[in-house]
Amino acid sequence: MNSPAYTHSDTVLRFGPFAFHLQQRLVLEGDRPLRLGGRALDILQVLIEHAGSVVSKECIIARVWPRSVVEEINLRVHIAALRRALRDGQDGAYIVNIPQRGYSFTAPVEQASEPVAIAVCNAHGPQHNLPARLTSIVGRDAVVGNLLRLLPRQRLVTLVGPCGIGKSTVALRAGELLLGHFCDGVWWLDLAQIDDPEQEFDHLTRTLDLTPQALEQRHALLILDNCEHLLERCRTLVRELRTRAPRLSILVTSREPLLTLDETLLPLPPLLVPPLSALRSVDDVLGYSAVQLLVSRARARQQGFTLREQDLSTVRDICRRLDGLPLAIELAAAQIDALALVGVQAQLDNCFQLLTQGRRTAVPRHQTLKAALDWSYERLSPLEQCVLQRVAVFKSSFTLDAALGVVGGNSASLSDVLASLALKSLLSLDQTQGTNRYRFLNTTRRYALEKRDHPASDTPLWRGSLLPSGREAAP
Repeated sequence: MNSPAYTHSDTVLRFGPFAFHLQQRLVLEGDRPLRLGGRALDILQVLIEHAGSVVSKECIIARVWPRSVVEEINLRVHIAALRRALRDGQDGAYIVNIPQRGYSFTAPVEQASEPVAIAVCNAHGPQHNLPARLTSIVGRDAVVGNLLRLLPRQRLVTLVGPCGIGKSTVALRAGELLLGHFCDGVWWLDLAQIDDPEQEFDHLTRTLDLTPQALEQRHALLILDNCEHLLERCRTLVRELRTRAPRLSILVTSREPLLTLDETLLPLPPLLVPPLSALRSVDDVLGYSAVQLLVSRARARQQGFTLREQDLSTVRDICRRLDGLPLAIELAAAQIDALALVGVQAQLDNCFQLLTQGRRTAVPRHQTLKAALDWSYERLSPLEQCVLQRVAVFKSSFTLDAALGVVGGNSASLSDVLASLALKSLLSLDQTQGTNRYRFLNTTRRYALEKRDHPASDTPLWRGSLLPSGREAAP
């Protein structure tokens, strides 16, 4: 039986409150990972390697883009993102621009080594059934790095977030980078393909090409993608696997947690949308991952697409109204060559009609934004569907008491329904002010309003209070 050998060390570069883990491609401020893109990390590594010296722009570009011809603006964009992430100028300068010469990393750097568990795998190389990625990943290095740090130590990690946030993409990238760690490979199961919960274990054993008894010997990573519609069966499966296969690590993607023992939750945030204060220049706006994705996908469809100063407010508005959701931004970018940026912005009030030109290679639920939301909505109870429709009247965050005014019923029952919707990533819950406040994503709220205004013929017609023992809601 293969066994992991702990023979490798990860180089860690420390400066100020930050630690750059080179092998894991991760920069931590304390325990918090910074959200940096891959190019920004490459640039940071080059600058730190030459800390105290001036590195020319040409040298940086040659190291970071060795096989591409890029403009200097690309370098400036990533330098701006690095400075913002490191709070350059607030806690001291790290990266200094030397006019006509290049850039210099000026902070003292300490180098250390930390042990990293690396598996000694068989001579045939890593095994896997990971699907091929057809596009690059934008703005997810920090969360991928966090997964690389967690998975060798935590046996169960669940990546949670709303539809279209990119959970499958992030899980796939983590699986690719962990291939060398697991002797028996990385295995991908898309549970969206399964309707009958009883088929789940059979599908697992067929994918791994083994008998259930052989599981206990496997040192592997199992990725269970799209678990939200089979939660109860997934809980049972995960418990069985963890009991029978002590060397198996499991990464789950779901719109809600499994709520099982020793589950490590990793929420996936939206891509970063620039604030109004960033609209000073193209460089500043391109430092935000939501804009980077929009521009990258627009360029893939339209050769010569360039972001101009007069476009900045429009681009920010598109990314903001699409909540920084990668799926929605990609679908919007597919329309830019036909409608231009201002045309896409003008159509966002009808976003479910606009965002219909998806990738034909994607699974059906990811081909349009509406299909992705349908996947979640159709798995709600009728009561949850109706509550979601009614609270969609709130344009900003709302409290339980405010929701009672439009739903009715008693606070305990409504609190349970709202908590369930938040758990399913259809509402977000903010507890920082001492009072629970719920909030919609713009896209989810618009979807709920559309469902309310155009109900399906088989949707129950709820009048008055939806819940017992409460005051009647306004008609």
